[in-house]
Amino acid sequence: MRIIAQTPRFCIREFAPAEEETYLSLFDDKEVTLHLPKRNRQENLQMFRETFKEYMEKKVLGRWGMFNNGNDEFIGICLLRCYSNNPDQVELGYVLSKKFWGKGIAGEMAQIMVAYAFTHTSIPEIVAVTTLENIGSQKVLTKAGLERKDNILRDGEELAFFSLRKSPQ
Repeated sequence: MRIIAQTPRFCIREFAPAEEETYLSLFDDKEVTLHLPKRNRQENLQMFRETFKEYMEKKVLGRWGMFNNGNDEFIGICLLRCYSNNPDQVELGYVLSKKFWGKGIAGEMAQIMVAYAFTHTSIPEIVAVTTLENIGSQKVLTKAGLERKDNILRDGEELAFFSLRKSPQ
């Protein structure tokens, strides 16, 4: 399984097929899913299984697990994907288990994902969206260098929109 990044505290890596229940357990906590699109267990399972197709195709973008270096405890997921079929934008997304909120892990992960996207793709812009109420994620994105732009509407919901353009070389 491919490691995307490793820090002294955690590892970002591909999931193993045996980690299906670990992945799904993240979505059992209503506080964790409060600001996420509403999906049922079957939809989350389908997303997990589609992730392996991306791994097999050796895609640069994808969905990865975050695991504690000390005990391999599951922290959450992070992802980079094409945004709204725009070939010039990659969307950063993440979900952390409540146990790991407020520890700086999300900010560290976001900075790693920004650097990874700009290093491994030619895509000039990283974007992210959050619900208007998700102030914690908005702070994470700002610390990772993304700038708050005008709000957008997606699926009838007003969302905070963030963007970071790659610096010209």
